[in-house]
This record gives sequence, structure tokens and C-alpha cells, in this order.
Amino acid sequence: MDKKVELQVINITNSQAQVGAFAMLLGEVEGERQLPIIIGPAEAQATALYLKGIKTPRPLTHDLFITTLTVLGASLIRVLIYKAKDGIFYSYVYLKKDEEIIRIDARTSDAIALAVRADCPILIYESILEQECLHISTEERNRSEETDDDEGSEEEHSSSAPASISLEEALQQAIKDENYELAAQIRDQINSRNKNQ
Repeated sequence: MDKKVELQVINITNSQAQVGAFAMLLGEVEGERQLPIIIGPAEAQATALYLKGIKTPRPLTHDLFITTLTVLGASLIRVLIYKAKDGIFYSYVYLKKDEEIIRIDARTSDAIALAVRADCPILIYESILEQECLHISTEERNRSEETDDDEGSEEEHSSSAPASISLEEALQQAIKDENYELAAQIRDQINSRNKNQ
């Protein structure tokens, strides 16, 4: 049987391949392989805001889903990326209620947005990771991080902030989506950050 490998979210950036889309970079937890996945702006925003610790005034869809599971006595226990075809990844979310395990098909971007909130493992079959991954050595990764730090850009480049989508980009996306409650919250975060600099 195909071995499963655990992944973690490393970065979220604007996609160079598709206008209006984002690239989520997943990294092997105990290894050097990385997996880029193209996701939509809503999922990118939801995941990046959560990873940056930005609280929204009202629950986002993924927050609502996790809260609903909790109220119903269920929990999200893992996400599995089980297939890749023509650049599209397919995932299952596994829920546990009492002693029953329930498997539900999900878009990978939604599954990951849920996994980071539930603090559960994101798994992928070894064969899929090997077929779709980028191999980045530790030396290249360290050199890349040093270059980012030397550039002194406005974006955050540190391992403690895994999502590199800036607050300004998140604000623009919230305004574009006409999500004005979220835009106001992000604007407050930006003002607070600017005062502390």
C-alpha cells in the first residue's frame, strides 16, 4: 500500500501562472519536497488570515464549518490528498464522531483551510508527492530565506509567518470581494502594525 507523507503550509503567494489565482506551497514535514497547488482567492485569503492570526469580525465559512462540527460532537482528524490529474488535486476530509470515521470528498484548498483550523495532519500519498513535487534542498531553502531577508521587502519573510500574502493584498481582496467587515478588520490590523513600527 502507498505510504502517506505529512505536509504543512509553507507559503501563499500570487500565482504567476494564473491571473487572480494564488499558489499555496506545501512542504514535506520531515523532508525537502515541496508541492505547489493553485487555489482561488477566497481560500487563499481564508488560510492566510488564519495563519497570520488575524481575527475576522464574523466567522468565515471554514470557521463556521469547524464550529458546526464541534457543536455536533464531531472533529476533523485528517486531510488526505488522494489523487492528482491535469494539475488538479483531489482530497478527502476525515471526520470522527463517537467511534465512526466519515470520509467526505472536498476541494484541496477547502480541505487545507479546514486542516489548519482543526490543527490536524495534511497527508498525501508518497507516489503523488514524488510525481508532483519540487525538490528543494535545505541549502537552497536557507539561501532563499537569506536573500529574502537581505532584500528588506515589506512582506514578512520568516518561518514564524508561513503565509506571505501581505495585509495590503488581503485588504484589496476583501474590498474586491465586497467583504467590508473583513476589510475593516484588516485595515485595523494595518493601522495597528504601522503604529508599532
